[in-house]
Amino acid sequence: MSSLIRTPVPNVTVAGFRYQSQKHRRLTNNHVGFSLPKLHLNRLSVCCSKLTPWEPTPLTYAPTDEAEPEILEETPNLFDTLKFEGTAATPAAESEKLAQKTSNKSQGAGFLKWPLWILGPGFLLVTGMVPTLWLPISSIFLGPNIASLLSLVGLDCIFNIGAMLFLLMAHSTTQPKDPMEAPQSKAPLSYRFWNMFASIIGYAIPLALLYGSHKGLLQPQLAPISYMVLLGPYLLLLSVQMLTELLTWHWQSPVWLVTPVVYEAYRVLQLMRGLKLSAEISAPAWMMHTIRGLVCWWVLILGLQLMRVAWYAGFSAKTRKEQRSYP
Repeated sequence: MSSLIRTPVPNVTVAGFRYQSQKHRRLTNNHVGFSLPKLHLNRLSVCCSKLTPWEPTPLTYAPTDEAEPEILEETPNLFDTLKFEGTAATPAAESEKLAQKTSNKSQGAGFLKWPLWILGPGFLLVTGMVPTLWLPISSIFLGPNIASLLSLVGLDCIFNIGAMLFLLMAHSTTQPKDPMEAPQSKAPLSYRFWNMFASIIGYAIPLALLYGSHKGLLQPQLAPISYMVLLGPYLLLLSVQMLTELLTWHWQSPVWLVTPVVYEAYRVLQLMRGLKLSAEISAPAWMMHTIRGLVCWWVLILGLQLMRVAWYAGFSAKTRKEQRSYP
């Protein structure tokens, strides 16, 4: 694109002859003085698209990057020298430092999470298996009375404390390195339906038997205190499991997949303990058959839960593989 340059033209004053009349003609020092009239020329502006050889070419600035120009920070001295190389390297250096700090924090958090992988199962083992397997039942069970019922409920409460600690530690290990990216794991609707269905069936059968025994439909009848000693802790822990599952579904915690496994594994031992106590208090045959049926039911449900864990692990691995192949 041709540029228009306006070049100034100097004033040109041309002296012309000035004719005077004879009245005004005079002689001075024997010299004749005369002056030419002044001719004033207007200044002309010349517009030329081509520069003369002696004029320098105008400086033009063409930005190399299409990005928006950066706004420099205000400095107290207006004549500070700008070092473009330093300013260009500063964001990269700051990003490297920030990434290094983040990696150090994440490594520290990772080292803190490693003990949780041992402490969580350790709490579950100490509070659940040790009292059930190594504590003699005869020392706490004195017969079908309130003291025996409270002793059995106390054992299950100790296990519940260990289970809660285990779930909290498992939830903390699922947290990402960036605390702003909290994982949102929503349980499928079919999974929630079948879990609640299994819990309701396991809850309804003992209550139906209690109602039948109270109405005289099942003979011989079983005393309410004996019934509570055998199946009271079972119903209480099942209620706690249902409440815990509802909370994990509501909070969308990733531990919703392992919560039923933890409680159902202990429930099998709990029912086996009830089967042993039913022989000591001479429970009727229909009660012993009911406890055996509940053991089989929960073993079946536990196997289904473990198969779901395996399916979910395979599904997650397939999803990660697809994400890596299709970035």
